[in-house]
Amino acid sequence: MPVSARPACWCVVPAAGRGTRVGGDCPKQYLPLAGRPLILHTLERLASHPQIAGLLVVLGAADPHWPGLALPGGKPVLTTVGGAERSDSVLAGLLALPEAVSAEDFVLVHDAARPCVRHADIARLIELGMPAGGALLGAPLRDTLKRADDAGRSEQTEPRDARWRAFTPQMFRRGELIAALRAAAEQGIKPSDEAMAMELAGFAPLLVEGAEDNLKVTTSADFALAEFLLARTAGA
Repeated sequence: MPVSARPACWCVVPAAGRGTRVGGDCPKQYLPLAGRPLILHTLERLASHPQIAGLLVVLGAADPHWPGLALPGGKPVLTTVGGAERSDSVLAGLLALPEAVSAEDFVLVHDAARPCVRHADIARLIELGMPAGGALLGAPLRDTLKRADDAGRSEQTEPRDARWRAFTPQMFRRGELIAALRAAAEQGIKPSDEAMAMELAGFAPLLVEGAEDNLKVTTSADFALAEFLLARTAGA
């Protein structure tokens, strides 16, 4: 089936964080990357994919930086206000999706600070993740893994077999992810990603290997690398 004929999904983009590791008063998603705010690159990369139906951007309360924008193909961009934790913001985004998105429909969640995700990886995630009942992009851990002591010294080498680095997008049914996030909150757990919430709810999400240049911009040094990768992954 051609990519354009496969089911389209809405994508929730949590962007309520402060990005404190970058420094400064401006949240990192609004800092300039190749002359434009980082978040604009991410949203345009997502919106230009034929299987993305629309975007739901989750903002911080009274966010003074959100620019609003028109995206390729006239795809809708909705906004809502998030919470203190990522999981709170994702839940708010899921609840704010249009009524036409049913509980059984699959929804993507993607980090605002991952502007270099490849179109081919999104397509593969959707193709493999739907029949599996949910999935996330990632990559097997290839580096040697060390456990550090309190003094920052290596005290043990950890096995890396069956260890993966988790990326986004992550994709699950809207209703199941809402229920998983609510259950985690009731237990006082703050899932670090959507897959963790689903695991706690008894699911086993499929790991779909994606390109390792799906960089999450976290520190100031990442901006130069992301600019290079943007050019390298254009159209990929």
